[in-house]
Amino acid sequence: MRAVIQRVSQAKVEVEGNTVGQIGKGLLVYISVGLDDTESDAKFFADKIPALRIFPDQQDKMNLSVIGVGGSILLVSNFTLHGDCRKGRRPSFDQAAKPELAKQFYEMVDELIRQQGVNVQTGVFAANMQVESINDDL
Repeated sequence: MRAVIQRVSQAKVEVEGNTVGQIGKGLLVYISVGLDDTESDAKFFADKIPALRIFPDQQDKMNLSVIGVGGSILLVSNFTLHGDCRKGRRPSFDQAAKPELAKQFYEMVDELIRQQGVNVQTGVFAANMQVESINDDL
């Protein structure tokens, strides 16, 4: 699995002009499932992402997790994270999992994070999604 994680003050995802997921303060997470990924990888990501201490505390040190700040997660599937651009001019997606397996593990990560009490919003798997975000940089 691969993930790109961005702290945001707000983010939303739309499909066909309709907002399907929207958060305020929290994390925008693009996630991709690889060909060799297992349930163990999904569990690892589901444990790691909400526990990352990447929000500032009272002393401006990155000591707080999304749970610690009462934030939310917008989880968006994105197979292109497994694109390999080392050869030629067109990325190869040979290392991305097939859609059935990718959807299963994406949904597993979503459910396992929710079980930790985090508000999770999602996109629509395999849909053409438009994502908007306002980054929350230090």
